[in-house]
Amino acid sequence: MITFRVDNLKNMNACLKPFLDYLRSVDVDDDDVFDSRLVSCELISNVLKHLGETANFEGAVNGEDIVITVSSESTDGTKMCAKLPDVFSESGRGLYIIKAICDHISADGCSIRVSIRRHKEEDGGQGK
Repeated sequence: MITFRVDNLKNMNACLKPFLDYLRSVDVDDDDVFDSRLVSCELISNVLKHLGETANFEGAVNGEDIVITVSSESTDGTKMCAKLPDVFSESGRGLYIIKAICDHISADGCSIRVSIRRHKEEDGGQGK
């Protein structure tokens, strides 16, 4: 499991690097590494931009799932866990990306936990 805190968008990629390296070290396929990075960036950005707080990150591989949890220290995470907007709305499109990629999403107001089903090598990467 990889954990870190990020308080600035400029530091986000450097903070995510150990997680992405971890995924590669346990033979996660490149498409799933890409999806994990995309989802992680969207969730971290939501905390930093909309709540103005430090984002707490936790990422792990749990069996066939990549599990990512991003939380804030706020007790009111309504902007982070907002309802999905209309596809043509000016904001909130990151939530659509997350919903399209993730198999499971749960939120408790100040944290979001998502899981991404890993591709399997034996089915030619068509496991999703």
